Amino acid sequence: MSERIYVGADHAGFQLKQRLLAELTRLGYEPVDVGPKALDPADDYPDYARPLAEAVSRHVAQRGVLTCGTGLGMAYVANRYPGVRAAVAWSPEVAELARKHNDANVLVLPARFVSEEEGMEILHRWLDTRFEGGRHARRVAKIDHD
Repeated sequence: MSERIYVGADHAGFQLKQRLLAELTRLGYEPVDVGPKALDPADDYPDYARPLAEAVSRHVAQRGVLTCGTGLGMAYVANRYPGVRAAVAWSPEVAELARKHNDANVLVLPARFVSEEEGMEILHRWLDTRFEGGRHARRVAKIDHD
């Protein structure tokens, strides 16, 4: 079975989300669309970030991808869930470092600041990069520590 990756957006990220779903399917992943199913300019980003973050936090999914205008709102919501490390990435290099050094399990794309093509490059880099571990594992372990 292929890896299940949850995907969500608000109105600002809706078009990019559609492209992400298609690309993940093309790459052999099993994308799960948490919405929205139709473009609604009045929707609210927490309504889509929450189910994705819950799935990652509960290990229903290992990873997820969110998108909204700046990426910030989605990241704020997702990072409230234990074990979720949502990283806003605006370049492939940032996505790579988010995986390598921070073991980011949720990629957040700022749809108003990256083109669809840039979004695909960022997605690919994030998907293809493994967590480095080592000294970074010690740091990541401190994130959820009380």
